[in-house]
Amino acid sequence: MTEPQADGVEPPASLAERIVQRASELGFQAVGFARASQPLTTDYERYLDYLARGRHGQMSYLAERPATRRRVDGAAIVPGAQTVICVALRYDRPVHPDLGEPDRSASSLAGSIARYARGRDYHGFMRKRLRQLAASVATLGDSVQARAFCDTAPVLEQAWAVRAGLGFVGKNGLLIVPGQGSWCLLGEVITTLAIEAEAYGTPIQERCGICRACLDACPTDAFTAPFVVDPRRCVAYRTIESTAVPSAAMGQGMGEHLFGCDDCQTVCPHNAVEAPPEDVTAPFRPLSRWATMGLADLVELDESAWRDVSRGSPVKRAGRAGMARNALLVAAHRLRRGDETARQVLELGTDHDDPGVAELARQVLAAEGQKGPLP
Repeated sequence: MTEPQADGVEPPASLAERIVQRASELGFQAVGFARASQPLTTDYERYLDYLARGRHGQMSYLAERPATRRRVDGAAIVPGAQTVICVALRYDRPVHPDLGEPDRSASSLAGSIARYARGRDYHGFMRKRLRQLAASVATLGDSVQARAFCDTAPVLEQAWAVRAGLGFVGKNGLLIVPGQGSWCLLGEVITTLAIEAEAYGTPIQERCGICRACLDACPTDAFTAPFVVDPRRCVAYRTIESTAVPSAAMGQGMGEHLFGCDDCQTVCPHNAVEAPPEDVTAPFRPLSRWATMGLADLVELDESAWRDVSRGSPVKRAGRAGMARNALLVAAHRLRRGDETARQVLELGTDHDDPGVAELARQVLAAEGQKGPLP
């Protein structure tokens, strides 16, 4: 805590303190600083190994411009950058039916959608806040350059967040922010402004200990080892990024997951913290459309209806055929559990205009008729 000067006048706030204050005003719950002039080393090597093993799957964008991802102070990002300002924005909300917050057993589709994706697409409002932060940073010195980043450039954001001391990587491969948990979206402002030397962070020692709750909770065994996830086996990848139909074993593991998966976060002890006030996370409140739709509706959507349903929502990334496929996989799970109403959803799927979706529906119904393993 800064002590008042002898004359009773508070000393001017440091550059770092002013940035933290502005970030807090914009709704970010945590802020950290890393030196931009030092390129990534170990994390960059891990990234290259990740690509070499093909773990990025169909996420080809992760393999674009690999050399650029080693540092952020070159011409491709922010020439002459001195500081990476890393911020975290929480999106977790308590289960509260009156606020439209469902649990997995709720009839609303939102219960089967990952928490970050139940409300508005965060890219729009988070990018706006980051740009406002960048604009404020640019006023803190002469000719200061500051650029906001939110999933828009080849920046290894988790690695920079670790270097900034924002958090540590848990056994589930996600950044855990002490006191905030892992229900956080990450963003950066990279700037030519150099702040006070003592304000730059240092990596935090991981605090998972012997806990393996996340590893045991994964429904598809996506973890090859603690801290190492193979996205190609992850439900989030399978329901969002992949266009393929999963194997029978993988499909069964996907259960009620319609878009994304929170299982490894739900069980994490570091997430046993109180959720932010409702108004703070209002943009993540489930969209009303999810309360009025069912799996059959997703299967029957034409292109025009899909545009309306997906507008302003993260689920747009999966595409119409992808969401229809996911709806069929959830229906298959429910049919295995004896829910005969799911059969109607699958029957609708046999007439889908996407050949892969229609074939999946036929395979599920054929396997169920023969009492074989359902896809």
